[in-house]
Amino acid sequence: MTFQPRMNNRINGFSVIGGLNRRQWNGVVADLWNVNCAPLAGGFYVADNPRLFIVLDAKGGRPNIRLRQPQSGFSEEGQGQVASYIPAGMELWAEMIDVEYVRHLDLHFNVEILSRRLMEDLDTAQLEAPRLMFSDPRILSLAELIAAECVNPQPLHDLYGDGLSLALLIDVMRLGPSRQRKRSALASWQLRRAIDYIEENCLRGIRMETLAELTGLSQSHFSHAFKASTGLPPHQWQMKARIDRAKQMIVKADQPISVVAVETGFADQAHFTRAFRKVVGVTPGSWARSQKT
Repeated sequence: MTFQPRMNNRINGFSVIGGLNRRQWNGVVADLWNVNCAPLAGGFYVADNPRLFIVLDAKGGRPNIRLRQPQSGFSEEGQGQVASYIPAGMELWAEMIDVEYVRHLDLHFNVEILSRRLMEDLDTAQLEAPRLMFSDPRILSLAELIAAECVNPQPLHDLYGDGLSLALLIDVMRLGPSRQRKRSALASWQLRRAIDYIEENCLRGIRMETLAELTGLSQSHFSHAFKASTGLPPHQWQMKARIDRAKQMIVKADQPISVVAVETGFADQAHFTRAFRKVVGVTPGSWARSQKT
């Protein structure tokens, strides 16, 4: 089955020029956009797959693009050619400040396919760590080559675009040669401190840096050790905690699903329903009815 990335968004003030230019390779979808931007253009985005957002060109007075996590208020800004790696499920607001036109490349990755291709070289903890608004000449050069292939009326062999996109991911993830990694679990006090913090703050954005500091570990070490201890990466544990909080609200407060979605920090009811079904296996409405029988 062909990989089709899924994204939930609410956008305002963008006018696409010439339509979408898309190319697909093995586990990667590349979308090239040319967009005119109205004043205060922006939007909310959350995707089911990790992606790279790369600004190739931006025009305006002093064009500036801000990416903001709605729950935590954490934001990064960038001018000119910048790239951002955005993990699956991470909610972002994009705000265009004094931007009249932007050309950008979106690369969507199928983790299952890429994991089979890269095997143990692809560290899943790295896939869960955002990296916003950075600039790297090699990454931007690869992105320009991919963008050129997206609009090429006579595309080259699929191995060309496939190789470029895979090279770009390897560069962003800083993947080196295969090596054996020893997995160790968190100490009991570290696990309790991390879980308590996640569950207490599950309705807002939680930074991996904060959890690592609470346990005295590096971000990469913490992410590995947390998964070794619980079987889930930190962001999935947080999502589980958010869904558990939503269940309590549905049962105790008997509130409408739409209200519960907003109160638990989801973009809208559709986003909440998808997340709930992924964790619980049924929709919120079905689960609520089952509690009354």
